[in-house]
Amino acid sequence: MPPASLLFPAFSLRTASLALSAVVLTGCMSLAPAPDTPPLPVPEAWPAHLGSGTDGAHAGELAWQAYFTDPLLQRLIETALENNRDLRLAALRVEEASATFRIQRSDRFPAVGVGAQGGRARVPGDLNMSGRSQVGGEYRAEVGLSTWELDLWGRVRNLEDAALQSWLASDAARQAVHLALIAQVADGYLGLREIDERVAIARQTVATREESYRIFRRRVEVGSTSKLDLTQVQTLLNQAQALLTQLEQARATQRHALAMLVGADPGPLPTKVPFDETTVLAELRAGLPSELLVSRPDIIAAEHQLRASDAHIGAARAAFLPRIALTGSFGTASSDLNGLFDSGSRAWTFMPTLSLPIFDGGRRRANLELSEVRRDIAVAGYEKTIQTAFREVADALSAKHWLAEQLTIQRANLEAQSERARLAQLRYDNGSAAFLEVLDAQRDLLGAQQQLVQARRALLSSQVALYAALGGGTLAATDGAQGATSTPAPTPSIR
Repeated sequence: MPPASLLFPAFSLRTASLALSAVVLTGCMSLAPAPDTPPLPVPEAWPAHLGSGTDGAHAGELAWQAYFTDPLLQRLIETALENNRDLRLAALRVEEASATFRIQRSDRFPAVGVGAQGGRARVPGDLNMSGRSQVGGEYRAEVGLSTWELDLWGRVRNLEDAALQSWLASDAARQAVHLALIAQVADGYLGLREIDERVAIARQTVATREESYRIFRRRVEVGSTSKLDLTQVQTLLNQAQALLTQLEQARATQRHALAMLVGADPGPLPTKVPFDETTVLAELRAGLPSELLVSRPDIIAAEHQLRASDAHIGAARAAFLPRIALTGSFGTASSDLNGLFDSGSRAWTFMPTLSLPIFDGGRRRANLELSEVRRDIAVAGYEKTIQTAFREVADALSAKHWLAEQLTIQRANLEAQSERARLAQLRYDNGSAAFLEVLDAQRDLLGAQQQLVQARRALLSSQVALYAALGGGTLAATDGAQGATSTPAPTPSIR
């Protein structure tokens, strides 16, 4: 029979070795599903009545320092980015995911180590052929390759890709916490300023009504008015005092919440003109819902989780195919320590292994099904995240539109209530009306003043919510995003 080289002249052992080396060096195939982003589960445009328009800045490209221009608010946000524990935990989770990725990536490379061993042993005579006891030794020094898997089917690479996508998802989640913290601090600051302004109105009202009570009590003493009018004035005073105590309690609660966000006591706010006249937020462009895919960090995180689930499917599929691993060593060996490095002491081992489980009780099939189910879960989570983002933007746009309308109405209502109170007081002074009319007018006037401040704050809060819902600052390079694990900054001076 002719030799194999004559029967198969185009194929030889050398050719097979080169082919195997080419497979190892050029990479491996992947059994993971092709990347496929699900279609948007929301309309392609915002509702027309929201007035999203095309004017204004792109929130994703607008850094928070450029959007929140109040210097005090900027210092509070900077302090929160340094001290907030939620953001610090999110940054540590990114470092954890990074370390996990590096551990998984190391499986792609062979583990090479240097070892040396030596020993002597005595064998009794009845255990060897010579019948006499023998003393022998063995000494080795070698460089070894420990069970390096040839990743022909992409199992190791897919596990590495899954770890990488999880790392990227953790970083996007940190950005989401970063953005949420900025929005929460801004909204908490606006809430505190709102309550401060309402407290100032209530204190002024209490002072005015205390003076009115003093005057009416003197009138009762001299008999120029009835005690009924005095009790009505006292009722107005008590109502204003009750409102003031409620606002003081709300102010303390708001301060505590803001202090927790900032990680330090915010201290008393300086006296300013009404905050709606000093806090001006830039006009934002809502764009299209599809733009949220690259500007919302929570959607980016969900997409990375989807990619990670695809990679796990590829690794689960590869488990059905043979696994080839290489183990070997090269060094010197000798029965005598002095001859360990002598000529002719070279020793080596090479042990490739091939394994393919035949029966495992359905473990691999169940693992593949588990990976596929988890991918379906990731798809559903990705779609739900997009739907949540769409609703948050739509709600913020709707709130901004209608709160602007409400603010206009509240301003007109305050003007009307002020004129009504003035006319009621004038009618009472001229004896044309009972004091009950003044009582109702004063009560409604205080309510209108409080409601106007609340409407102003609500409008600004809707703009903060819109900035966060559009992924504000995600595409901008901000220094504050990297400061979550650094040394805490000192408390801003706002006294």
